[in-house]
Amino acid sequence: MEERYIRSAEILWDQLPGDIWLRGIPALRSLGRLRFDRNITFFAGENGTGKSTLLEGIAVACGFNPEGGTIHYHFSTFDESAGLGQALQVSRGYKRPPFGYFFRAESFFNVASQAEVYRHRSLGEISKEVYYARYGGHALHEQSHGESFLAWFQSCSDQGLYLMDEPEAALSPQRQLALLVQMVRMAHSGAQFIVASHSPILLGAPDAAILNFDDQGIHPCTYEETGSYQLTRLFLDGKDRLIRQLLQEDEEEA
Repeated sequence: MEERYIRSAEILWDQLPGDIWLRGIPALRSLGRLRFDRNITFFAGENGTGKSTLLEGIAVACGFNPEGGTIHYHFSTFDESAGLGQALQVSRGYKRPPFGYFFRAESFFNVASQAEVYRHRSLGEISKEVYYARYGGHALHEQSHGESFLAWFQSCSDQGLYLMDEPEAALSPQRQLALLVQMVRMAHSGAQFIVASHSPILLGAPDAAILNFDDQGIHPCTYEETGSYQLTRLFLDGKDRLIRQLLQEDEEEA
């Protein structure tokens, strides 16, 4: 059996306050031991079902900064003391990942800013050409959101652990396809991905496990069973009809 960097995760509820807001999320409240048996695992489901919360908890339990970055990033723009990470038990494989990254779409700007701080501390201005070569020759802030994210990702090691929260937020559909191809290639080389996503493109990655979060808990599902796929197909197959129906329902509720 192929060994993975993260094998399972479990919430230790007795280490959390009885009135903590996390207990109000059905998918998390019913969580037992969640196992990871594929090199790519997607968390799918509607907003508010706990996908990003659990992903952040796994990241913090593994030593990552809650706002993103590598294991060596230590900065904060918001103090979130009531997080899940301190009460999450993560079972790891016998191999330690040589590289790891926690990507959050909404805080990648802060991570890119912190990268500049670290560059000045460690390399200085004289070495910036060498430093930026890994990102296609330009600082991350000198590229668009999508360009900087892909430039960062293309500099990563194939042997690593990657926790990614809605990476599609930074990318066009074409760039999402590019990300999908690289994720699959890296997974075949031994990288492990745990990704919270709404993207019907990324969710289509072959050989990936998809875990759906809803009011009934967390359970495996197929690509075709995801809400992202079903709604996208419904829209593409009958865009005008769907929009008319939604507008009519909105008028009736007004």
